[in-house]
Amino acid sequence: MADFFAFINRMKYINRWGLMRNTVPDDLQEHCFQTAAIAHALALIDAKLFGGSLLPERAALYALYHDAPETITGDMPTPVKYYNEKIRDSYKEIEGAARERLIGMVPAELQEDYRAIINFEEDDPSYAPVVKAADKITAYIKCVEEERSGNSDFTSAKESLKKTIDGLKMPCVDYFMKTFADSFGKTLDEMD
Repeated sequence: MADFFAFINRMKYINRWGLMRNTVPDDLQEHCFQTAAIAHALALIDAKLFGGSLLPERAALYALYHDAPETITGDMPTPVKYYNEKIRDSYKEIEGAARERLIGMVPAELQEDYRAIINFEEDDPSYAPVVKAADKITAYIKCVEEERSGNSDFTSAKESLKKTIDGLKMPCVDYFMKTFADSFGKTLDEMD
């Protein structure tokens, strides 16, 4: 049975930020779409302004599927996932098994193509920094939106993510944050 896309479709049922009170629920499908849009922008900015060579379309594709294994594992909250080395290593093993299960849901003649997408960090690691940066920016945006809605539960996460993003020292990320990040704190009426 080729159940791959049925599992991918179930991303909308995987809620994120499980340990946090959310004013607006955030699901995995929305997160992956936003991460893909931002990864595309980061690769494009890097290519156009800083001489980078990543293909924006490929960055978007990898980001679109970057959390696909969570359709099987669910979303493990970051404080739990990285609590200690044993949990982190065990989760990586579980995530690897989930990747292989997903790839096995694709017809044999397409498996290598989807393996290259799902396992991009191993097969095409030059894209990993851009996708990871987009993932962090997406999380930061969620924190900004929650804080704007009066939810202080996300304040420390926002500050931590901002430090992480600033610490990446990626010109395309710095440009994105300087150019686009403040807009997420605006109301609809405040936007141009």
